[in-house]
Amino acid sequence: MSSVAASSAPGNCRSVTWGRVTLVGLATVAAAVLANLVVYAIGGLVVGYDPTFLVLATAGGTIIFTIACAIVAVLVYGLILRFTADPARVFTRVAAVVLVLSVIPDLTYIPSVPGASGAQAAVLVLMHVVAAVVIVRVMTMLTRPSPR
Repeated sequence: MSSVAASSAPGNCRSVTWGRVTLVGLATVAAAVLANLVVYAIGGLVVGYDPTFLVLATAGGTIIFTIACAIVAVLVYGLILRFTADPARVFTRVAAVVLVLSVIPDLTYIPSVPGASGAQAAVLVLMHVVAAVVIVRVMTMLTRPSPR
């Protein structure tokens, strides 16, 4: 099985197999989807989604968009893992930038969508934050030092 060199700290290099990247990637996608479904459910109880606001009309949209974005994040982490000396730190920084960029439409475009409210936009922003935290936390476990 092929492997990729990964470093969690300067001078602390170990090998991570692509099989492990795949398994952690699948766990990442599943964890992000479950976390966002919890946010979706609680948001629906607290906010009460407007059925004309198609973005939050059903949980299906949450599932599909979370899966798609999480898969892209896993692929990006795989590339970062392959080409950088400190993948966890680089990925965390990339994820932070992507998170900031991802909420811009929630704050600028979403309020103009029929049925949207400030509270629903806040739920969307919270979903972005939750997904980012879960994805970064789970994916960077690949390169964290093992407890001794």
